[in-house]
Amino acid sequence: MQTSPSIALVTGGSRGLGKSTALHLARHGHGVILTYRSKQAEAAEVVAQIEAMGQKAVALALNVSDSGSFSGFATQVRDALLAQWSRTTFNVLINNAGTGTHASLIDTSEAQFDELVNVHFKGVFFLTQKLLPVMADGGRIVNLSSGLTRFALPGYAAYASMKGAVEVMTRYMAKELGARGIAVNTVAPGAIATDFGSGAVRDTPQLNAFVASQTALGRVGEADDIGAMVASLVSTDNRWINAQRIEVSGGMFV
Repeated sequence: MQTSPSIALVTGGSRGLGKSTALHLARHGHGVILTYRSKQAEAAEVVAQIEAMGQKAVALALNVSDSGSFSGFATQVRDALLAQWSRTTFNVLINNAGTGTHASLIDTSEAQFDELVNVHFKGVFFLTQKLLPVMADGGRIVNLSSGLTRFALPGYAAYASMKGAVEVMTRYMAKELGARGIAVNTVAPGAIATDFGSGAVRDTPQLNAFVASQTALGRVGEADDIGAMVASLVSTDNRWINAQRIEVSGGMFV
């Protein structure tokens, strides 16, 4: 009997770490549902790249800061699964979508704080909740965190606090979903050269050089460093890893 292909859902899959993760998952044989907030053309290009590998893919619009939209989004996921794969469930959830704010404690506004809560904590909590009925038993969930929960850099107090909450939430998810055979882990990237945070690490030579000098492997991280690791983590080779925080930073600030 032919085994049904694994299907992964990656939030924020039109660019950066999400795009890399979606492409690496496809290379590992997963079908992919990826979400985008506004970059529809970029999301369509990722779908095209995945299809060129011989895998099926779908791009769906999603604003992860709008928890009121999640029930409708779950319905869209069900419809996509039936239309593209003749399935009613998916297997892997990558909670990747995010935004960054760089501001000191004194300068952080309540609006900035609330946006970070909605995107990085409330969004992850309630999106996962709404998608669990559409997720197959024995699946995998990966929540993206940050190296900033281990080391502190001025200007990231609010952002890092949300990611700290995600790490605690991950352990509770692992505990509560274990009965369904669903493993849940956190991946915490170090500084990565993408357009995240207005591309500061990628485009600012002084910052890039500083990060490289503070990293044991001597360079700044790339999106593919993270995407490849996430795809490996959700493979059956790593089925016994659960409730863990895994930092992928090249040894930053060790």
